[in-house]
Formats: sequence, C-alpha cells, structure tokens
Amino acid sequence: MNILVIGSGGREHALCWKIAESPLLQTLYCSPGNGGTVEVAINTPLDTSDHSEVISFCKDHEIEFVVVGPEGPLVAGLVDDLTAAGILAFGPTAGAARLEGSKGFTKDICAKYNIPTASYGRFKDAASAKNYITKEGAPIVIKADGLAAGKGVILAQTLEEALAAVDYIFDGAFGSAGAEVVVEEFLTGEEASFFALCDGTATLALATAQDHKAVGEGDTGPNTGGMGAYSPAPVMTDTLCKEVMDTIIAPTVQAMTDMGHPYRGVFFAGLMITADGPKLIEYNCRFGDPECQVLMMRLKSDIVPLLVATAKGELAGVSAEWDEKAALTVVMAAKGYPASYEKGSEIKGLVAASGDADVRIFHAGTKQENGHIQAAGGRVLNVTALGATVTKAQEKAYKAVDSIDWSDGFCRRDIGWRAINREKATT
Repeated sequence: MNILVIGSGGREHALCWKIAESPLLQTLYCSPGNGGTVEVAINTPLDTSDHSEVISFCKDHEIEFVVVGPEGPLVAGLVDDLTAAGILAFGPTAGAARLEGSKGFTKDICAKYNIPTASYGRFKDAASAKNYITKEGAPIVIKADGLAAGKGVILAQTLEEALAAVDYIFDGAFGSAGAEVVVEEFLTGEEASFFALCDGTATLALATAQDHKAVGEGDTGPNTGGMGAYSPAPVMTDTLCKEVMDTIIAPTVQAMTDMGHPYRGVFFAGLMITADGPKLIEYNCRFGDPECQVLMMRLKSDIVPLLVATAKGELAGVSAEWDEKAALTVVMAAKGYPASYEKGSEIKGLVAASGDADVRIFHAGTKQENGHIQAAGGRVLNVTALGATVTKAQEKAYKAVDSIDWSDGFCRRDIGWRAINREKATT
C-alpha cells in the first residue's frame, strides 16, 4: 500500500515512523515533511492547500491511503475532496472538523447533548464579552473561537486581565480565528488528554496523555503548542476512561451523526478532571502534538489497519495493544519561542543522543541541508523515551537532550512533574 502523510511537525514524523513499521506499507510519502521524516519517507513539497494538486499527486503515484496530520487541512475539507476523488483518507470531513475549527460550535453541542463542560458565552463584539465577564468575575478563560495553533487561550486571573484579553483577541492577535470570542468558566482540577478512534459509528478508546502547554517550568509563562507530554496520564483511571467514553465521546458521536456529519477520525478530547468528574475543555480533530509522539512510542499494534478501519467504517471489533511502559517527550524549541526566534542554526549530536533503543528523536521544525540538520521552526525536536515509570522515561529523555549540541535551543527541565510526584508519593 502506498501511503501519503500530510504535515511537517513532530506528530507527522511520529506517524511516519510508526507507519513505516507496517508490513502493509509499500512506499511512504510525507508532504511537506521535515528533516527527520526524510529518514522514513519520501518528502514531497506539495501545496496542501491546493487540493487538486494533492489529488493529482495521489493518482500519479498510486496513493491508496492519505493520513492528514494537522487541523488546518481537515477544517479546509481536504478529506472531503480526497473522498470525492475516490481516495481513502484518515480524518474527519470539514463539517465534522468544526469540532476543532470553532470552539463555540463545540460548546453549543455540549449544551444540547448534556456533555459535561464549563459554562460559557459566545460573543462577536468586545462590549458584549466584557459585560459577560464583568458579571461572571475572575478567574475566567478567554478563547479565540477559531484555529490559533494552540495559542488562542488566555487564562485570566483578574478582571483587568480578562478585559484586556478580549481587546487583544478582537484587535487581531490571532487573525480571523479571533473574529468571535468564547468566554468560559474557570475549571479547577487536573488536565488530561484522551484519545479515541471513531468510524462514524463504532469507537475505540486509545490511550491517555498529559501535556505541558506553558513555555516555562512549573507550568508558567505564555501557552505554546506544547513543550512536552507523557503517557499514560496517571489521573485517568479505568473508571474515568469509561466515564469519558459514555458521557463525552458517545454523545458527541451521536451529535455529529444527527447533524449529518458523521465523525470519522481521532477524537482528541482535552479534559479537566474536576471534583465533579471529567469535563470537556475542547476537542481537537487530529492527534495531538506532542501527545502523538508518546502515543506512537507506546502503541504495539500495527497502526495502518487501525487508521484504515477508521476511514472505511470498519472499526467494530478492532482492538489496539499498548506497551505498559510510560513514554515521555521533551520539546526542544528555538530560543525566543513562542515569540520571535531565529532559524538556520545547526543541530549536532542527534545520532549519539538516540543511541538508546528506548529513545526516539522526532523532528518538527527542522530541515536537512547538505547532510546537516538545521532549525527551521519554533518547536524543533521531540526527544522521546520509554521507561518502566514516568521517572525512568524522563531520565532517559533528558540524558538524550543533554547529548544534543544545539546552543540556540532550550527546553523545560520538568516535563512529567505531576506524574513523578505521584510516583514519589507511592514509594
């Protein structure tokens, strides 16, 4: 089977790495790919916003299956157009991808189908949003309604911060994603990420993870696309996982079917585990980044049959096998991220850093130039390790980080701290 993966991040490198292990694979392409995907796939510089170009490439290269990694092409309807052209694709249609494309859309579904979530308001003008905030008080959460690369959420601790956040978003901080603002109740608890496949009807729970959004240690500073993650999430017991499937995933599947947009793809549910149980923070309609990296490290099953069954509507009865070990990934980013940063610096020592059989370095913002790896983005590397515990996985990951020679990069040194504190408490 010839397969094309769409995307260029650490998520796509991890997917390519896992797909490359499948005996079902004949040739793997990645568009546009990065400096790491070139080791397991043929990088192809397609304009993925030009769906006709993607379709022509698929037909010319006899691509039988397309895996769409990022949210942008999904929201833009790439899967719809591939399907219309007779090409099997993994990912939701544009109608179903609105679950990520519009936070307000998802909140309205939660309200209608009694899915546990924070109370909220939707606003298209600053004055109305500010009136709502003034009545509700702080702390409170202000969100750009549309896609903002994981950065469109502001946790306001004071009323002044909240009112300023409204102006910040409506003044164009997140472009068109901020044409509407969603204001939410501030939930208290522990965050977790929950993943499940859905073929339109049948669902398959996958695994859990926790990520670190904030740029600074101790989960401080501005939000990023993610500075690290680990799996499984200790807070997510079997009982909680079943509750999430029953009270959050199942009614969402029903809602999308009722709306005429049956969901086929992966649900990435961002959760807050509160004193009242799990509540939905938001949905993503694709694998997380960097959560995908730790999931792929733990997945023992061949990923290709899982993705194909999802796309074909044949998921019923399918199962997945997971490594009981923990996986942890540390994001190495360019200095200055998530604000301005420099590109083009050389990264050395990657071969030595990945010498441990339990360590994989997934590339994100990199490119290869004359056999050398250069930084080409904000989040640049995902140093990922397996270990008997999160503590052991963290030790291996940071040992690999310290073997990498890249003076223009930085990382958080506390990835996994919540799980590690739990492990210390039980020993």
